[in-house]
Amino acid sequence: MALALGASAATPAWAGPSDALHVYGGLGYFHDDNLFRLDDAAPGYDNQRSDSARQSVAGVIFDKTYSRQRIQLQGKLSKVSYSHFEQLDYDGKDFQGTWNWQLGNHLEGSVGATYAQSLAPYTDFQSRERNLRVQRRQFVDGAWRMHPSWRVRGATSRDKYTYELASQHYNDRTQDTVETGFDYLPRSGSSVGLVARRLTGKYLNRRIIGGQARNDDYEQDEVKARVVWRATPIVTVQGLAGYARRKNAEAGPHDVGGFNGRVTADYTPRQKLRLNTALWREFAAIDNYYYTFSLNRGASLGASWDAMAKVRFDASLSVEQRAYEGRLLPNSPGDLSDTSRTATFGATWVPVETVQFSTSFIHQERNGAQFLGNGSFKANTVSVNANAQF
Repeated sequence: MALALGASAATPAWAGPSDALHVYGGLGYFHDDNLFRLDDAAPGYDNQRSDSARQSVAGVIFDKTYSRQRIQLQGKLSKVSYSHFEQLDYDGKDFQGTWNWQLGNHLEGSVGATYAQSLAPYTDFQSRERNLRVQRRQFVDGAWRMHPSWRVRGATSRDKYTYELASQHYNDRTQDTVETGFDYLPRSGSSVGLVARRLTGKYLNRRIIGGQARNDDYEQDEVKARVVWRATPIVTVQGLAGYARRKNAEAGPHDVGGFNGRVTADYTPRQKLRLNTALWREFAAIDNYYYTFSLNRGASLGASWDAMAKVRFDASLSVEQRAYEGRLLPNSPGDLSDTSRTATFGATWVPVETVQFSTSFIHQERNGAQFLGNGSFKANTVSVNANAQF
């Protein structure tokens, strides 16, 4: 989480000069008092649980609209160096490219790809070794405004995850998604529609359970309602929810189905104050050897306050319970779960248009699943970042 926060803070989010091409750079520092998310009773590696790291970032942004075609490109390189666990030092990479296209007044969509290399989290994986994770994504989507009040849409994408550490290669996988749907667009600015989606997951390496290689591939079919409700000028509710069924290629993990989705709400009582909340119940892949996925139920609450013209404060609270599904061992508990709670607080100062300073505090705790060796822990992370755009 700390690394993800540092990476996001190093990406300029403020308005810069009107030129299409920008170069930016940044420096960051963070300290984590439980870097490997060890159980509270564990002594730590080398009797050391905490560590600090320095991060440097350099990148380029290109964003330009040609007639009705918008091209967005971004490349970012980062270097992270740890004070004690030097074996974790790594070079991060982040590349993104999107073409937002439009043909005439009725056809529009986007084509793009992303590539990200960073240190994988240790939340569900006990080791002191470096484990880089590479995420690749390609996507295409399009929509046809067949009528002023009706729109049909379609999309396809591929996500691929690969892990550096040999002991984690069983998590290497791809997920292909194909969806189609339609929306009703009233004049109020709200919309309501239906989405049909199929997710096809394939694992690139087989797990060996009981001396036998397993096929953990899966298919997930979904039919969901997509709603954007602009209830008032200051309240917007969005939802993508319905029925989902996950089917496994091999016997062992039982097939599961039921309500699946996420609902969010944004509330802006004042121009400088923004509130948001979310509820979700979703299937998700997990980095565990004996369970293939989980059913996650959660809620979050966030706030952002522009205290002054150049100062912003952000805060959030979230809680999530994961029920472990896809059981691979016959003697594994069928009702295994854990619960995580996270609180964050951050402040951002923008003294001039192209310079930004930020700091944040994150508290995370989990009631773990001892059967899997995922203990209960508490962790605190403090980070500071300075970024400039040219």
